[in-house]
Amino acid sequence: MKQYQVTGMSCAACSARVEKAVSAVKGVESCSVNLLTGTMQVQGSADAQAIIAAVTDAGYGAAEQGSKPSSSAKTDAAPAHKEAALLKHRLWASLGLLLPLMYLSMGYTMWHFPLPAAMAANPVSIALCQLLLAAAIMVINQRFFINGTKGLLRRSPNMDTLVAMGSAASFGYSVWVLFAMSAAQAQGDAQAATEHLHGLYFESAAMIVTLITVGKMLEARAKGKTTNALAGLMALAPKTASVLREGTEVTVPVEEVRKGDCFVVRPGDGIPVDGVVMKGHSAVNESALTGESIPVEKSAGDSVQAGTVNTSGVLYCEAARVGEDTTLAQIIRMVSDASATKAPIAKLADRVSGVFVPVVMGIALLTLCIWLAVGETVGFAVARAISVLVISCPCALGLATPVAIMVGTGVGAKKGILFKTAEALELAGRTKIVALDKTGTITMGDPAVTGIFAAEGVEPALLLARAAALEHNSEHPLAKAIAKKAAEEAVIPEPVTDLTVLPGSGLQGVLHGKKLVGGNENLIAKSAEIPQTMAEKARAMAETGSTALYFAEDDRLLGMITAADVIRPDSAAAIAHLQQMGLRVVMLTGDNESTARAIGREAGVDQVIARLMPAQKESAIRSLQKDGVVAMIGDGINDAPALTAADVGIAIGAGTDIAMDAADVVLVNSSLSDAASAIALSRATLRNIRQNLFWAFIYNIIGIPLAAGLWVPLLGWEMNPMFGAAAMSLSSFCVVSNALRLYAADIGKKQQAPGIQKEVKTMQKTMYITGMMCGHCEARVKKVLEGMEGVAEAVVSHTAGTAVVTLSAPVSDDALKSAIEAQDYTVTKIV
Repeated sequence: MKQYQVTGMSCAACSARVEKAVSAVKGVESCSVNLLTGTMQVQGSADAQAIIAAVTDAGYGAAEQGSKPSSSAKTDAAPAHKEAALLKHRLWASLGLLLPLMYLSMGYTMWHFPLPAAMAANPVSIALCQLLLAAAIMVINQRFFINGTKGLLRRSPNMDTLVAMGSAASFGYSVWVLFAMSAAQAQGDAQAATEHLHGLYFESAAMIVTLITVGKMLEARAKGKTTNALAGLMALAPKTASVLREGTEVTVPVEEVRKGDCFVVRPGDGIPVDGVVMKGHSAVNESALTGESIPVEKSAGDSVQAGTVNTSGVLYCEAARVGEDTTLAQIIRMVSDASATKAPIAKLADRVSGVFVPVVMGIALLTLCIWLAVGETVGFAVARAISVLVISCPCALGLATPVAIMVGTGVGAKKGILFKTAEALELAGRTKIVALDKTGTITMGDPAVTGIFAAEGVEPALLLARAAALEHNSEHPLAKAIAKKAAEEAVIPEPVTDLTVLPGSGLQGVLHGKKLVGGNENLIAKSAEIPQTMAEKARAMAETGSTALYFAEDDRLLGMITAADVIRPDSAAAIAHLQQMGLRVVMLTGDNESTARAIGREAGVDQVIARLMPAQKESAIRSLQKDGVVAMIGDGINDAPALTAADVGIAIGAGTDIAMDAADVVLVNSSLSDAASAIALSRATLRNIRQNLFWAFIYNIIGIPLAAGLWVPLLGWEMNPMFGAAAMSLSSFCVVSNALRLYAADIGKKQQAPGIQKEVKTMQKTMYITGMMCGHCEARVKKVLEGMEGVAEAVVSHTAGTAVVTLSAPVSDDALKSAIEAQDYTVTKIV
């Protein structure tokens, strides 16, 4: 995919002409032109020079953009502001000449405002003054005539052609009247000469281009506001960085920071590149990237992103991703690319825009001929034809979709919701079914041991030791939970030989010459007898969301260890929000039915589909698509096929790179509640596009017949060309202004009160505590936590080894940890 900057486009007819010309180039697979940003995306193997030549032959300018995301972003934001400034100068010059012109044409002729006696006695002199003033205004606004003529000569008429023809027709007709006036005055017929003053349209010729300039200036200023979000993102990255070179701190341009460099960030400074904290402790404000106002605590080993702001301590970090690879650069590139693409809803407007101007020119000519044929005066017929030319507005059609897409993607970026394409933005708004992966999306993706149940005659410590030895080198989440529990209990795993993975079942190996097996019930039942009481306990634990792993040694059952994943604090509320939006929520998981249904009940989903392999998840998505548009939300490698198969793939930002590459939407904040916000934003953008298209079409449907004089015989309504120009100038401005309302759209993204929190940016923290052995321990920890200022509630479980703390005010991790460890328990982690 290559991007180009296109210059010289003034309306939707121009962008349609460029698309048609480039699409005809050999090797071009697809072409999308964005009138709002003046950019073009081309897919295919065509040579860049051939594409540029095709644009040039069509009468426009083109240049290939650099690959840096900042380059495209700059071209998006700067021209609109520059164009507004140029138009402002043109407007003031035009108004300075238009005022005396209107005094002569309207003030004197209609309302008999005073004039010098010598001029008042000579109608031709008044007409000549009008001619000179009108000509000067037309020269100031010569761009309309130059571009309009070029388009006409190249057989690609555009909006400038309509304006130029309308203004030139008014001027030309007025010159013809001026000659008739001169002839009447030369014959001594002063009354006839004076009457001819009423037939002059010099003020219309000047007013048309002036009013269009007013509309263009307002439109340019509004366009500038649509790119504010992108410009704001670009401004986040610091221009310099403090880097340690040979033990000395030096300030260098951020472009010179290399991967592996150690950079220093002091309080109040922006973080220049993505990195990992090597030393120091601080709180970082990530609101610019995630939309959340709570600063996040950072210490050694934590990651930091470019564009965020250090708020307290000094951080020493190692640069991990620099230049175009930073999170901020990728966000800018996604927003820029999405703004340059087209949504399917824009296809009708594109088809109409391609033939709009020639059709309007034909209607204007037909209007002129019909009024002359029915016996109206030449002046009346010309006025109707001019009104048709100047009221018709292809710009509103061309801007209706891209301006809303630009604002929508910008608003999403500011809230940590990234749409890769305009099509993704549209389809998300049409979603009927939301499919959720369980692990890492609904749950934290970090299981913890919930119970250790040793067989008769076996010590729990021995069971844990054998399980830790077998699972030590496994990457399975449940194996990691057992390894973590063993580390908490200071159990050192012994080396296992002949380790074999049994896909879908478990592991087996040899320890001290004995065969060690661990896995599900079906696997262990082949080598050892599982007591009925233990099987019933496993089923009971499954009903609460825990998964059981059995272990046996030389055909002797050692026991069972259960583990469960913790649901994200915001999952249930986010799912309820999706359901309130009229969406059906389905959970997809590879877990067994009992565990999956327990998690599903706790989360509140509408349907659970369990025991799915990655390929089966894709099949499940295909099946769900029979009932409507499906959005799939996931975070892992195994979710990539389903994300690709879904109509809209939504990746959790903390997930794998493969998942994010396969997705159409990325949630930077890794919060499921942002999925509801993304769909709400898409719906708001779709509504805005429909409103814009309705206005653009209805304006032309009503305006053109009115300008042509269709209602003159019935109601006596006729339109002065000046009012037609005013209507045209405001139509595009109205469309752009309507799109700006998206900045105020309520998409359900709730902001938290300022405070400091570790990693999970909600007012809830999960503490992992070792040493709790019974219900008495639970009550003790609960009492201590709920006695702290700022803690609203603490839900403690000695079997899971956790305390979920709900805060009513910010409480630091250190304060929570100190309070618990003062009671002789150990806090291993707080998230």
